[in-house]
Amino acid sequence: MNTVRKRDHHRTRLGVTAALVALSATVLGAAGASAAGTAAPQSRQIASSVLGGDYRITLTALRSAEDEYAASVRLQVSTRTGGAWKETDRVTVGDPEGWFWYPLTGKGAVCAFSTASTEPAPLTVSLLLTPSLGCSDPAHYVVKDGRVFAG
Repeated sequence: MNTVRKRDHHRTRLGVTAALVALSATVLGAAGASAAGTAAPQSRQIASSVLGGDYRITLTALRSAEDEYAASVRLQVSTRTGGAWKETDRVTVGDPEGWFWYPLTGKGAVCAFSTASTEPAPLTVSLLLTPSLGCSDPAHYVVKDGRVFAG
């Protein structure tokens, strides 16, 4: 009879320990989630081009803070000033949070990214919607005097 009591006591201790571990993980997970909510959104550069040393055009995927699957795409123009690149304009490609994070940051994300070293500089962007849907329709822009205009 004494053996049964030891086993029951041991099982109870294991159950309490497991419950405490689960509770700790939940509390730590909640703390991590609230800390993650205040952190800067995750971003990843997906394409970049330098046009004749005058302009640098960069496409960056920005992960949504509210929806882990959604993302926005920022098109940023920089000009060389005093030996350093300085942002002169930025626009959102497509709808804000209208893209999917994983296709944008995976293989084959950029379907088309073409530029030319002319003034104004034409710019075309097409990005992967999803592997099954394929690429977005091309978005056309023009870069003139460091500013981005719909083309």
